Amino acid sequence: MARINVLNPQRQTAAPKRLGRKRWGGAAPYLFIFPWIFGFLVFTLGPLLFSLVISFFDWPIVGQVTFVGFDNYVEMFSDDPLFWKSLMITLKFAALFVPLNIIVALGLAMLLNQRVKGSAFFRTAFYLPSVISGVALAMIWSWVYSGDYGILNYFLSVFGIEGPDWLNDTKWSLVAMVIASLWGQGSMMLIFLAGLKGIPKDLYESASIDGAGKIRQFFNVTVPMITPTLLFNLITSIIAAFQQLTLALLLTGGGPLKSTFFYAMYMYENAFKYFKMGYSAANAWFMFVIVLTLTFLVFKSSEAWVFYEGEMKKAKPKHVKRRAAGREGH
Repeated sequence: MARINVLNPQRQTAAPKRLGRKRWGGAAPYLFIFPWIFGFLVFTLGPLLFSLVISFFDWPIVGQVTFVGFDNYVEMFSDDPLFWKSLMITLKFAALFVPLNIIVALGLAMLLNQRVKGSAFFRTAFYLPSVISGVALAMIWSWVYSGDYGILNYFLSVFGIEGPDWLNDTKWSLVAMVIASLWGQGSMMLIFLAGLKGIPKDLYESASIDGAGKIRQFFNVTVPMITPTLLFNLITSIIAAFQQLTLALLLTGGGPLKSTFFYAMYMYENAFKYFKMGYSAANAWFMFVIVLTLTFLVFKSSEAWVFYEGEMKKAKPKHVKRRAAGREGH
């Protein structure tokens, strides 16, 4: 007789189930990152592209929208003195703020890197100002800078120095903004501290055996080893300098005599005071180009001064150098 094989129904359904699990298992990672992708497209990339579009329009908050082409950019460069004034003030602020911010953050990180009692408390104390809201920070500094009852002028008077009216003097208002901005560099301090913790102790021991002192160890060991961290903090400081708005808006309102009228405040007023959203978008894209150019230059120069662990600068072979010298001689 012919042998009849009866298929097990459970075996028939096993393969489709395994296939379905495999299919959903491949999609699981995308489901987990979907909220971030959705947020990036809707709240970051979408508004970014939309601002580029409206920069070519006369776009009031309420009223008729009119296409003007490049007129917003032409007006910005040729017929708006506040544009150049705010840009120069921001560049001056960046020239003061960026190096001082890096020096202060690195100095605090080196102090906290020492093995002393209470270092955890000081880490918290130095980091705390960076989590305070900008409004609260502005209120604190308005009291510190007060010409009548400010604690800073009182401290100077102890040493026989008559302090200026910081926020109402055009000579000192920008300096006051720089000092107040340095108060919130706790995040950069922690990044530097993490970089210092990653330096092998053997390098300092070898340098000490070779007779190098503390200063020479700092420039020959510490600085080269934290150059990747330095590169990151330098770029973030440049970006932060061009985005400075809260302190100046609350402390001085751009005064006195527009001495603290930063570029970000210039954009803010065009958008929400004069309701010129298209013109403000053009201002923002020009600032984006400036920051992008400065970031590119920093990255380009980093090839000469940033050193990564395990990488060496490739030197030309001797025979290549000899050929080059022979060609120059001919």
